[in-house]
Amino acid sequence: MAMDNVQGPLPSSTPLERDARSASTDHKVAPGEIAIGVVIGRAAEYFDFFVYAIASVVVFPKVFFPFAEPLTATLYSFAMFSLAFVARPVGSVLFTVVDRRHGRGVKLGVAMLLLGFSTMAMSFLPGYAQIGAWSLYLLGLLRVGQGLALGGAWDGLASLLALNAPVERRGFYAALPQLGAPVGFMLAAVLFAYFLLNLPEPAFLDWGWRYPFFCAFTINVVALFARLRLVATDEFARLLELRRLEPSPIIPLLRNHSRDLLVGALIPLSSFALFHLVTVFPISWITLFTQRSAGEFLMVQCSGAFICAGAVLASGLIADQIGRRMLLLLSAGLIAVFAIGSIIAPLVIEENAIGQTIYVNAGFLLLGLSYGQSSGAVTSRLEQRYRYTGAALTNDLAWLLGAGFAPLVVLFLSARYGLACVGLYLLSGAVTTLLALASSRSEIRQV
Repeated sequence: MAMDNVQGPLPSSTPLERDARSASTDHKVAPGEIAIGVVIGRAAEYFDFFVYAIASVVVFPKVFFPFAEPLTATLYSFAMFSLAFVARPVGSVLFTVVDRRHGRGVKLGVAMLLLGFSTMAMSFLPGYAQIGAWSLYLLGLLRVGQGLALGGAWDGLASLLALNAPVERRGFYAALPQLGAPVGFMLAAVLFAYFLLNLPEPAFLDWGWRYPFFCAFTINVVALFARLRLVATDEFARLLELRRLEPSPIIPLLRNHSRDLLVGALIPLSSFALFHLVTVFPISWITLFTQRSAGEFLMVQCSGAFICAGAVLASGLIADQIGRRMLLLLSAGLIAVFAIGSIIAPLVIEENAIGQTIYVNAGFLLLGLSYGQSSGAVTSRLEQRYRYTGAALTNDLAWLLGAGFAPLVVLFLSARYGLACVGLYLLSGAVTTLLALASSRSEIRQV
């Protein structure tokens, strides 16, 4: 559809957004400028994500589940952790309605404020010793709020980045939004490591753990303005007019593309399973079954996250040379080999600090290669009018199936049957990814 034929205002534009666009310059937005906004936004989301994830291991079992022995308390905490992944697709559906009725700016503003508020409010929660079971109900409610907000925080900027990028470098630009994960993890891990290493345990459990949660609101406000600045640009409006980034109704999407959504959710399964098996799960094992300091191990994971960031960038360069589908196949195969190695000789064992470090760094390297190109892997199969909402729902389902229950399931199985279960779980994800790729033979590209 040519832009000259577009009649009337866009259905997803509010007067505020149209005024912002009319005040903005009319130049084409550079991919580098979009990339900065995308990385800032994603890093803020992942900072919230990892602040909660780390606290699920080093804080919540003692503060909110003191009535249970350590392993059981951590399993309870991981069950609470999974609530956000269940709520996330619900949030996508609810905020799609907000987007269609009130505009993308309103949707994004509400979602980011909800995310920041839910995370910050956790910093004020009394523990179980103060208010009993109410502390658990409030924590669960705020965790659901995080999940709903993450579903609504999908803004299409990653798609805008890929569409604006030079054709021969789209793999590289598609990888840039994924940098938010290692950056967000490093910020959260450094904060927690600082307090863990410099405060006595009573002080840390009393007030030290609350500071990272309190920081979340400020970080989300900065990210919100960075993203709204791009949402209000003329280039973003043009793409909306071309119906390439327009929210679509959920029911017709499910009716016409339910299989594509499922396949799209299964393709990144190996990457998303690995995601939690090198970030959240190792902290729990170190804390529960070794004498190693959690603060020290978080710094080891920071070095792994740095490697991950480099691998994310490398995935874009490699994808531009050999194709995205081939890279996804290659990374899934490498994850399968890594999983088999973990089954035969699990490295995260007892007091073997060298093995733990090797496992984490190798896992983060593979995570960067696979995660860098995992987003929206089969959205090219969707009709153009369904791609924006379809990409959001595919992403939500991938997180739910691949990562939402991974720490809970793997910790339970590993504690009972041994660490080889880590490799078995990861191998199942790699096999699922390979089968999903085999069933999706169309070209895989970013929306």
